[in-house]
Amino acid sequence: MPRRAPVVDAACAERPVLRERGQREVFCGLTGIVWLHRKIQDAFFLVVGSRTCAHLIQSAAGVMIFAEPRFGTAIIDERDLAGLADANEELDRVVDRLLARRPDIKVLFLVGSCPSEVIKLDLSRAAERLAQKYLPQVRVLNYSGSGIETTFTQGEDACLASLVPGLPAASEASLMVVGTLADVVEDQFRRLFDDMGLGPVGFLPARRSGELPAVGPKTRYLLAQPFLGDTARALEERGAKRIPAVFPLGAEGTALWLEAAAEAFGVDQRTFERAVGPGRGRAEKALARYRDRLAGKRIFFFPDSQLEPPIARFLARELGMRPVEVGTPFLHREHLAAELALLPPDVRLSEGQDVERQLDRCRTDAPDLVVCGLGLANPLEAQGVTTKWSIELVFTPIQGFEQAGDLAELFHRPLERRARLEV
Repeated sequence: MPRRAPVVDAACAERPVLRERGQREVFCGLTGIVWLHRKIQDAFFLVVGSRTCAHLIQSAAGVMIFAEPRFGTAIIDERDLAGLADANEELDRVVDRLLARRPDIKVLFLVGSCPSEVIKLDLSRAAERLAQKYLPQVRVLNYSGSGIETTFTQGEDACLASLVPGLPAASEASLMVVGTLADVVEDQFRRLFDDMGLGPVGFLPARRSGELPAVGPKTRYLLAQPFLGDTARALEERGAKRIPAVFPLGAEGTALWLEAAAEAFGVDQRTFERAVGPGRGRAEKALARYRDRLAGKRIFFFPDSQLEPPIARFLARELGMRPVEVGTPFLHREHLAAELALLPPDVRLSEGQDVERQLDRCRTDAPDLVVCGLGLANPLEAQGVTTKWSIELVFTPIQGFEQAGDLAELFHRPLERRARLEV
């Protein structure tokens, strides 16, 4: 039985891109701590930043009433900014107190911010100094979550890239899935890989620091998120090779993603269909409930999460929606080549942002639904525009067959809400 390859248009992969460099409306990379601290269960994220950074993380992640938090902020105050105090000595004292009180921490991330970068605090040296003191009980790593010229999903990319040099070396062939997935989604994928007889399979990030996957020249890796350019580069420096694929969103997208891994590891077609067929069938059935309600609806994406091209592909091909403009903060053409080839040919693709010009285009296009950041959503709603917060697409488990219906529901819900309000 031949595999069901989608019809692709090579010209679509090379489509023109509207590039803009102006005012942007996005969160900074510190936001990634919200989902990373839930995933890596023995890690602690210590932001070296301002009170504004602390408020952002606390507001976004919520208050952990019944458990010790796995994130915090070492606040840079006026004395540090004025150069009246040794910031390194103060940071060492904070880390000493933290690790003395929290022996459960096995990995400590020092997370840079805009203020720490402004005062040129070298967190890489601080991490080396503290690692010498606390290894082997605690690994101390650092990365930047600064919002200067970055967008919020790059915080995860920087975090995972910092883990790569410490991954164990591998000599045997293996598959690594790269990108944070909810535990339930990771378990589903692991079962599917087991059913295909494909393995060993590792996930980066792992749930605990002692379970990090090994990497070597025979490692093939599969990206689960489209915003991991630095992590991919670091893995390839360790010899790993990427498996080109679309991203695992929707019934078709998930099947193609799994199929790419199956082909790379020589899984025969009968075994693949036996493993994947039931899940794909459930996903197609779940999506059928939404197709009539969403087909023909026009949708406009402001650049925010870098998930925009895969989401637009899913909505266009599996639900019949019509993407008008697909904006993304950064466009990694190599990692997104398969996605771009599957987008409708008349989609306007934009990279970067000049928010005022993009708002003008959005008003002219008058779409049925706009996907954007929180800062734009309320003003657009006040103007009668129906919106979907793009950050929900990062916080919500949306990958895999079992989550395909939930993903469609995220786009149906705001349209349904608007329809009820207009009655």
